[in-house]
Amino acid sequence: MEGVEDFVPMKTLHLLCAFSLLTAIATVKADDTKTDTAAAPAYADPSKLTDKAPETFKAQFNTTKGKFVIEVTRSLSPNGADRFYNLVKSGFFKDVAFFRVIPGFMCQFGIHGDPAVSAKWRDANIPDDAVKGSNMRGAITFATAGPNTRTTQLFINFGDNVNLDNMGFSPFGKVVEGMEVVDKINGEYGEGAPGGNGPSQGRIQMEGNAYLKKDFPNLDYIKSATIVPAAAPKTEDKK
Repeated sequence: MEGVEDFVPMKTLHLLCAFSLLTAIATVKADDTKTDTAAAPAYADPSKLTDKAPETFKAQFNTTKGKFVIEVTRSLSPNGADRFYNLVKSGFFKDVAFFRVIPGFMCQFGIHGDPAVSAKWRDANIPDDAVKGSNMRGAITFATAGPNTRTTQLFINFGDNVNLDNMGFSPFGKVVEGMEVVDKINGEYGEGAPGGNGPSQGRIQMEGNAYLKKDFPNLDYIKSATIVPAAAPKTEDKK
């Protein structure tokens, strides 16, 4: 009987060890799931960024040249305004380059510096909006690659580019503070490849900021962009 008494505790010990191991594995998997969820920024999933923008709002951009503010009027281009609002609110514009800057014409931005994020947005197109505004100096507009292809790329007009109106480029807002900052954005690289000496959009999509910072070290960047809190309505003093 001595052997039996010695065997029972050992079996129990094995069961306890197995249970502890399974518990540890489950805990690790749960922690991994939490880590993955926490690590995924809001802007990594376009399908979740569908909030309707306020009828008017402002967004402040902090760049390597300074700050500027864009005022959006949703009625000018509702789909464009909604997409812009969600991009800004989600924190998409962090360390995002002004990769195509043509002095006297416009500065273009909006390809994310992380290729994995860019891939998520590549086919997240929004429908076209009718052109109700005009591409005047300071106006902000989505870039396109044809009908109904707007995603995340935008440009700010340096000059009055009214010829773009008839081409379907629908402005949704304008720079109301800091246009002098926008004017200073570095344009030394000019038009992008293959037509010019600037960055290749294809390579930005595939290689991200690693490519830009290596081959085009003097580009300017958006450090961050935030929605400006709406001012509280004024109340009349009652006497």
